[in-house]
Amino acid sequence: MKDLSRLKEKSNNARISGRPLLLDGAVGSLLINRLGVPKSRVWASEFNDSNPEEVIRLHRDYIEAGADIITTNTFRTNPAAREQGSDISATVNKIKSGVLLAKEAAGNKEVLIAGSNAPAEDCYQIERTLTSAQLEKNHQLHISKLIESGADFILNETQGHFDEIKIITGFCSREYIPYAVSLFCTEDLNLLSGEPVQEAIDYLNDYSPLFVSFNCITFKHLSRLIADCKLPESWGCYLNCGSGKVTDIILKCGIAPEDYSRQIKSVLKYKPSVVGACCGSGPSHIKALKEMLENNH
Repeated sequence: MKDLSRLKEKSNNARISGRPLLLDGAVGSLLINRLGVPKSRVWASEFNDSNPEEVIRLHRDYIEAGADIITTNTFRTNPAAREQGSDISATVNKIKSGVLLAKEAAGNKEVLIAGSNAPAEDCYQIERTLTSAQLEKNHQLHISKLIESGADFILNETQGHFDEIKIITGFCSREYIPYAVSLFCTEDLNLLSGEPVQEAIDYLNDYSPLFVSFNCITFKHLSRLIADCKLPESWGCYLNCGSGKVTDIILKCGIAPEDYSRQIKSVLKYKPSVVGACCGSGPSHIKALKEMLENNH
């Protein structure tokens, strides 16, 4: 079982200070903006091999901006995202390299490392092409290797299918793996698989993840969610800051850091445990959040 002492200590310190933990901002999409569109289907995770120094630099930029948690560049190192017939050892090495780059960036700083575990298929894909057995195999391997490589906990991001949420939750619970689940839902507050997002929240409450968050949605979207849903006790958000569509390959910033920090400030009264930013954001957004949180307490 992963030692949770660092996570608990940092969470307790944040709770005592009366502020949420600060998650980093965009990783993969920002690396693409800096380095260009990847040539392979593993998206920005290819930069772990081709441009490791840039991945480390981005993690350090977020740490310097004030992030308490940095997210590994492993959004597409999961087996289902890789080419068919790919050697399993190569997949494992891809996962490990993403974690090790984050650990190198963190050094001796008191920063938590969240192992990013994405949906097995595209984040916004409604129709399934994988079987339940394939989904289970994908998540078991990816989550296990993220933890074995040194991630402090698993951040299951942009999860919009109930069957996948149940597979992830069941596996992490059985194996005593510390984890959080970040949900993606439509503007009518349904998962991509059709169920009301409240059903997923209620389900997750019974399994006590570290927190349940919402990512890659807009502030307007979050406001409706807060008004219409019963939030879990430990919840968080990291919102889309991009312009254009969420499916765009190149995501440009659509909201200034100061404006974003004002939006997040307005939800602090609901006592989030974690806040950060998603696509279209950068270290300047996290720096603005850090300054806002310090001034607010």
